[in-house]
Amino acid sequence: MTHALARCRWPILSLLIAVGVPVPVMAESFGSLDTLSQERFIQLSKNLSAAFHYKALGPAEPLGTLGLDIGVEVSSTEIDEALFDDASDGDFETKELIVPRIHVNKGLPFGFDLGATLSAVPDTDISIIAGEIRYALINGGALTPSVALRASHSQLQGLTDFDIDSSALEITASKGIFMLTPYAGAGIVRSNANPGRELNNLTAETFEQDKVFVGLTINLGFALTLEADRTGDLRTYSAKAGIRF
Repeated sequence: MTHALARCRWPILSLLIAVGVPVPVMAESFGSLDTLSQERFIQLSKNLSAAFHYKALGPAEPLGTLGLDIGVEVSSTEIDEALFDDASDGDFETKELIVPRIHVNKGLPFGFDLGATLSAVPDTDISIIAGEIRYALINGGALTPSVALRASHSQLQGLTDFDIDSSALEITASKGIFMLTPYAGAGIVRSNANPGRELNNLTAETFEQDKVFVGLTINLGFALTLEADRTGDLRTYSAKAGIRF
């Protein structure tokens, strides 16, 4: 991930969120999985997991009992265009998979937060539901960062010939500086991919991908969060706009 690319994509994603402009997404289901080898099926599944697994888009600081973080977000994940074409009846004209989401986090007592996202990908039958539980290991202070441990799960729905779900365990550290809160973290994403029907050449697979991410929350009453992550070999840029208190 280059700094130049990040500077180019993040403002675009933020603008799309702010004005509610529809963004192009894949328009076809994966009806040609039987044309793939097992190796390419795994690669497709890893690509989808990188795009669809839960993305927290927020710092490690606990929200507190009365705290709430709610917003809309969009992420852009690079894809193997030729692989997606072969796996579906579609004609993918972009190297990016764009996924919009509604995102809600609620603070709880004792340093716990709960979060959930819901996405209905335009022009497809695909929806994704996901959630997290987070615990503040260190509740930060004037000179110390906040550190949190997060467990999450996501489920892709709407594809009759393909089931995929992902669970992740991540650790995040953040430090607020006035209205800015930079954060960074790492974790492991474990996914289960199943063709969902009898295919002679494909079998279900379970795999893991390492994940690293960095982000920044800017809160001036209206919160904007920008994040870049690399899951396995695939990078995603995301942006979220909403309120956080």
